[in-house]
Amino acid sequence: MDHEAIPSSVSIDSNASGRTGGVSGIDQKRFWEKEHSATDPDQQYRRDAERDRVVSRLLQRGIITEQKVKASWSEWKQLHKQDLRIPLWRVLALNPKLESQLIFTEAARLYAFKECPIEEHEGIEFVNRHRNTFAEDQWTDMIEHFILPISHEKDAATGEAKWIFVTHDPTRPDVHQIIQRLRLRRFELQFVSESTLGAIISGSFLGRNAFLERLNENVNAVDMGMSYEEEGLVDESALEAEISRSHLINLFEGALVDAVKMGASDLHIYPDADGNIQIHFRVDGELSEWRVEERFKPEAFLAVVKDNSTNVDRFDRDAAQDGFIQRWIDDVLIRFRVSILPIASPLQDIHAESIVIRVLDDRKILTDLRQIGLQEEAFNRFQKAIRQPHGMVILTDPTGSGKSTTLVAALYQVVTPKVNVLTVEDPVEYLMRGIRQIKLGPRLGLEGALRAILRHDPDVVMVREMRDKETADLAIKLANTGHLTFSTLHTNDAPSAVSRLFKMGVEPFLIAYAINIVVAQRLVRKLCTACKIPDPKPDFDFLRHLGFTDEDFYTTTFYQAGEHAKCKVCKGNSYKGRQAIAETMLFTPKVRALILKAKDSIDENDLRTAAVQEGMTTLQESARQLVMDGVTSIDEAIRVTGT
Repeated sequence: MDHEAIPSSVSIDSNASGRTGGVSGIDQKRFWEKEHSATDPDQQYRRDAERDRVVSRLLQRGIITEQKVKASWSEWKQLHKQDLRIPLWRVLALNPKLESQLIFTEAARLYAFKECPIEEHEGIEFVNRHRNTFAEDQWTDMIEHFILPISHEKDAATGEAKWIFVTHDPTRPDVHQIIQRLRLRRFELQFVSESTLGAIISGSFLGRNAFLERLNENVNAVDMGMSYEEEGLVDESALEAEISRSHLINLFEGALVDAVKMGASDLHIYPDADGNIQIHFRVDGELSEWRVEERFKPEAFLAVVKDNSTNVDRFDRDAAQDGFIQRWIDDVLIRFRVSILPIASPLQDIHAESIVIRVLDDRKILTDLRQIGLQEEAFNRFQKAIRQPHGMVILTDPTGSGKSTTLVAALYQVVTPKVNVLTVEDPVEYLMRGIRQIKLGPRLGLEGALRAILRHDPDVVMVREMRDKETADLAIKLANTGHLTFSTLHTNDAPSAVSRLFKMGVEPFLIAYAINIVVAQRLVRKLCTACKIPDPKPDFDFLRHLGFTDEDFYTTTFYQAGEHAKCKVCKGNSYKGRQAIAETMLFTPKVRALILKAKDSIDENDLRTAAVQEGMTTLQESARQLVMDGVTSIDEAIRVTGT
């Protein structure tokens, strides 16, 4: 839509339909009451859905289903009862189970906003060129509302210069108000996808990786070479000369910066069979190659990493080592945990080591349990368990399934100034406000720390992991003496956690009465909303084998990865972000009785059957629900939970 500057006394219709005038506020209220006087909810729903032109188009084109609209319609009705008059389609766009980008696209088309074909790099280049055109507070205002200028060109009809602005939701009245405050003579507002806009904002305002830019300034760097003694030991003087080169430092620092910017949880660094330096990032649980460096000797780069890590001896190449790194990145202090292991190599002249660096970004700490993404039933059962004054909450899953994140979020639900919360961790990963975190070391072991905690007047205790009978007995003792206790176990599902405690030798009556809940969690990758596609030929026989019913086939659109290499949202990964699924085994009287009846071992199948009868949703059922909601694919559900 093309606008000339509008005087402040003139208002823009909030419906963005281009019409002015209309009925008075009193007439609108009477019209509203008349339209909603019917008592039949189905009639009200159909009338409201038909009147909302965006919703009507979405239904006609099959972009959303009646079921999804009805669910949001109930929420919309509640908002109207609170005098919040917003369109139904906007409530749909807020539903995390729906693709908001498709909804915004239809709304923009309906209200005749042009779709801007801007490329990410073009937008970044334009914004950087015009940074001085607007004041800093104006840029801040635009970024907060997801609006950006993207072009300044002559209007074909009038010959006057015109600014082109883009946003993912051009129908918002506040968008027009913000642009008008810039006091521009002519402007046009166009639509662009939220992902493209976000990428331009990130590329323009979140800084660049200066280390990699400096590294690439001299792409023809010549390897200074390495010399070796007959025994195959590294020539330390040559290594020192190699390390002193700024290119190695830039590569190392650039890798740390990029890992943080890309949201990686880990960096993997190791020499390959050809003597190259392999650097991989783990993003959303999947490892992917970030860089293969052929210009430098692997030992030189590994030595740079070790030199920059505290508590690490660069000259010790035959032992496992653990270190620590801290860096300020984007004005935030980021901590890195370093793990080093010697590995075999086919090249006899290389002392190969594998380095894994865990990124500890406190900005990723979730303090609201809802942000984990647990489905409603699992969330409610978990909340019920952690609101108890005492007892044990156990999280169980394989490594990398997000139990640490869930533990932190759960702890924040119970932290108040009136509660003494203590944690025992080795190492301490995330620093939590209002919580005293006990750091283990050579002079304070796990068992000693737990015994000392009993004399430290705790209300809530978190034991990072129950590794043996002594630790488990002490943790359960805390739960049985009036403390709410959190801990973890490495098992595949909730019932097997009970079996594991049995095998440790913990008494059945202690297990039955100390534990409130066992939560088994997994992280499922979410399909990229921009490039996922419907599965054209679902294998219904296989789907039945996975637990889907014939009724599910009629009500579900099964999606699969789009695998678009040029997708701007997922960068060709087909998946973007992860969501937790969980099975929550509450210790009801029936479950406790089954445990008490066991002698030397527990039948996990009987325990699982009883837990399901008591309302537990299994991991497989939770994954199936995400498939039916279009959040993930069948392949991903199988990868995470098996068949």
